Amino acid sequence: MTNKLDGKRIAVLATDGVEASELSEPVRAARDAGAQVDLVSLRSGQIQPESGDTKTPPVPVDAVVADVAPEAYDALILPGGTKNPDRLRMNRDAVDFVRGFWDAGKPIASICHGPWMLVEADVVHGLTLTSWPSLRTDVENAGGHWVDEEVHVDHGVVTSRKPDDLPAFCAKLVEEFAEGRHDRAGAATAGASRSA
Repeated sequence: MTNKLDGKRIAVLATDGVEASELSEPVRAARDAGAQVDLVSLRSGQIQPESGDTKTPPVPVDAVVADVAPEAYDALILPGGTKNPDRLRMNRDAVDFVRGFWDAGKPIASICHGPWMLVEADVVHGLTLTSWPSLRTDVENAGGHWVDEEVHVDHGVVTSRKPDDLPAFCAKLVEEFAEGRHDRAGAATAGASRSA
């Protein structure tokens, strides 16, 4: 993976309750590949990750989502943990931030409960993705197609189900982030043909 992401700037959108491994492992993978990675959150200071229900050491925030724009970044990582995306999706700035990456064709990687943010940003219609199984109905109600796979990529959106999938998720996100922007014009068309 060395130097595949040299010169790339990656945003990780997370807040309190983020699953610790789903934050740390993708960040490590992106940095090991040469990227600059910023933790973007709802407020300045630190966030409190968790491993299951156990708190892990706090992580410093690099930027507040209300103060940054997708234009400053090349790609986006959305880690999971049940509490993290549930809190983020109630914040309009966070939802708009995610939507901005989609609209710009920039790659997005999301794991576990992270795809809740894709649903909230209204970008799931026509996409095939995976997630923690309990999100299946949310994905399908938003017009997406849900699959039970270790990692799935569609229109530059990388998704995985759970922490056990992190090795495959991290490898694929580096690959997709290295490719850069994606043409998403066909995403809605693909969804329409699947549902027809």
